[in-house]
Amino acid sequence: MQKFSLAVLFFLCATALSAQKFTLSGTIKSKAKGETLIGASVRAVNGEQTINGTVSNEYGFYSITLEKGSYSIEFSAVGLQNQLKDITLDKDVTLNIQLDDEVKNLEGVVVTAQSRGRSISSPQMGIERVSTKEIKNIPVLFGERDILKTIQLLPGIKSAGDGNSGFFVRGGAGDQNLILLDEAPVYNASHLLGFFSTFNSDAIKDITVYKGGMPAQYGGRLASVLDIKMNDGNNQDYNVSGGLGLISAKLNVEGPIQKDKSSFLVTGRRTYVDAFLKLSSDSAVNSNTLYFYDLNAKLNYQLGEKDRLYLSGYFGKDVLGVGETFGIDWGNATGTLRWNHIYSSKLFSNTSMIFSNYNYKISIRSGGDDFDILSKIQDWNLKQEYQWYAGPRHNLRFGFNTIYHTITPGEIKAYQSQSVNDAALQKRFSWENAAFISDTWKASDKLNLTYGLRASSFSILGKGDFYNIDADGKVTDTMSYEKGDFVKTYVNLEPRIAASYSFNTQTSLKASYVRNVQNMHLVSNSTSSNPTDKWIANTNLIKPEIADQVSLGYYRNLFNNQFELSVETYYKWMQNQIDYRDGADIFANSDAIESELLFGKGRAYGLELHLKKKAGKFTGWVSYTLSKTERQIDGINNNQWYNARQDRTHDVSLVGSYQLNRKWTFSAAWVYYTGDAVTFPAGKYSIDGNTVYYYTERNGYRMPDYHRLDLGATCILKQKKRWSSELTFSLYNAYGRENAYTINFRDNADDPNKTEAVRYALFKFIPSVSYNFKF
Repeated sequence: MQKFSLAVLFFLCATALSAQKFTLSGTIKSKAKGETLIGASVRAVNGEQTINGTVSNEYGFYSITLEKGSYSIEFSAVGLQNQLKDITLDKDVTLNIQLDDEVKNLEGVVVTAQSRGRSISSPQMGIERVSTKEIKNIPVLFGERDILKTIQLLPGIKSAGDGNSGFFVRGGAGDQNLILLDEAPVYNASHLLGFFSTFNSDAIKDITVYKGGMPAQYGGRLASVLDIKMNDGNNQDYNVSGGLGLISAKLNVEGPIQKDKSSFLVTGRRTYVDAFLKLSSDSAVNSNTLYFYDLNAKLNYQLGEKDRLYLSGYFGKDVLGVGETFGIDWGNATGTLRWNHIYSSKLFSNTSMIFSNYNYKISIRSGGDDFDILSKIQDWNLKQEYQWYAGPRHNLRFGFNTIYHTITPGEIKAYQSQSVNDAALQKRFSWENAAFISDTWKASDKLNLTYGLRASSFSILGKGDFYNIDADGKVTDTMSYEKGDFVKTYVNLEPRIAASYSFNTQTSLKASYVRNVQNMHLVSNSTSSNPTDKWIANTNLIKPEIADQVSLGYYRNLFNNQFELSVETYYKWMQNQIDYRDGADIFANSDAIESELLFGKGRAYGLELHLKKKAGKFTGWVSYTLSKTERQIDGINNNQWYNARQDRTHDVSLVGSYQLNRKWTFSAAWVYYTGDAVTFPAGKYSIDGNTVYYYTERNGYRMPDYHRLDLGATCILKQKKRWSSELTFSLYNAYGRENAYTINFRDNADDPNKTEAVRYALFKFIPSVSYNFKF
């Protein structure tokens, strides 16, 4: 027996030693810039066989656990040269990697970062990544490279209208998209009433869109997450780049503060439409003001091998003025202070303090009645997140998020006015909290799972009055609360699970379920972005919006990974959806805004096809979306299901880019979609000689079908190590299609009994040229 026990003990010790595992970890950067690389691939290989692999996180950190032994480790990232390291693992090893720029070969140029976003084995569904190279080549309005207009060309993401940067995702409304810039929420992501986005592409490092099945660390919106990361700044060398376009100029400056340790980035952009207005001899024109500007800035410091500090900010403003009598300005300001800490080879931490502010001011100067109208929404946000690489099969993320919201719906400040007095609508205060945990589990060589839970709470705080409303929208009771009182707290659990099954290295099937909760809501009577749109929080009557979505997808890489094919289908159930009573006036009842609103349910379902060619001289993609979005709210449309305003049946995008030679690249984008749902009058009657239209079915009609072709070309003028320049040409709406922007109705001048529908188009041919440089 004693000999048997010794034999068993010896066997267990030998087994433990043979299964001994160690961890290789570190940070992956670009050698030329010192920028950390997001989604860089790390593979432990033995000949042609991949033993294990991982990717760097959004801060460039990676961790991979392997059994004791010797390995060849391959590090790779799009646009950079692969690097192979031979490693002997007999203890935990830290290995920081710097990847060199790729030597360009015309026949083998890869122009997309999608290869790291597209993983056959990853359970993540409904994810799209767009590279800055793709943005650079796609022709857009006025030649302004635009993130938001580029993602509208992807399946499941629909534009809010001609030339508009607003977008809808899988049946969601515009406010149901969470837009983050370096983790800070951006509440109004548009310039010039929606025609341009607030994001200067020269300042952007990474763009990721989650259309469904978003990870548990994200929350607060129903439809999607657009996560945008700014460049860190070059810590190796000083660079200046910029450009002059048809309506704007931009400049980017970056460089090291201390080489290899710290860097800075400053990027600015401003339109100069107002300069052209000044050239007019008409005083009614040259006295007007119209421009926007934005400024991105970032500092980062490497405090040691295990600590890194980032400070980033965005400041943007639009200014519109009509002479000396009327003016409006609006803008965003965000700030993020972020601390990365590596506790060990398996535990990574990110702590963020985040500030976000959106405000607008309307100025009226009229015959002694001078006053301003002010409004804003402001957040203070603390986010703590940990990433624990628990072993070769488990990767856990967990943490918490707490946000204090302050909404100032409106204030009037009078200046020497006899008829207007200072006044203010009551401010609204709320406290939003969430805790989350998720685990990505490699269950087998073929099956991968990601499962997690997000627990969220939303507390409505005093000071202020809150109301009870009857079925007719009239206030029946008013309840007053003091500062700091808890009016009501909503608590919700948000489970999330996704799975992928890989048939082989080229083909997989994925499925997911996700629940999302939204506590902040935008009230607006238009689909385009308006600076005076009102954000409101939950109240005792306005409940959190809830969406449950299931998705199923088929993915295949074709022709030696040169093509990617994906087919996804989804169904979404939505609760506590918000719409307006017939004849609602959301500005007349700003305090008791619930009296203008109705609440009900929604559903959305669809099919998305995406085929992409990502290598060679010719690259591009084809996307198609078939979808339906409906609402059912008592008090609207006779309590029957009706089309949501953003419902659109068919949506097609064709995008192509052809590199003719080292000097010239040509591109084109063609879009087609069926008309949006819209409410038109069903008849009319006359009262005292005035025509009054009456309406029956909500969103029961359709706008005409929309289609447009955009063309672009880029000519490289110089391409040297210390200096490069290029000219970019584009033609928006190349065949001059007069797509309907609005349709209005009026009486026929000759016969008032007849009604005319008047169709207005916004853009016809819009040519543009811009000059870009870098040194």
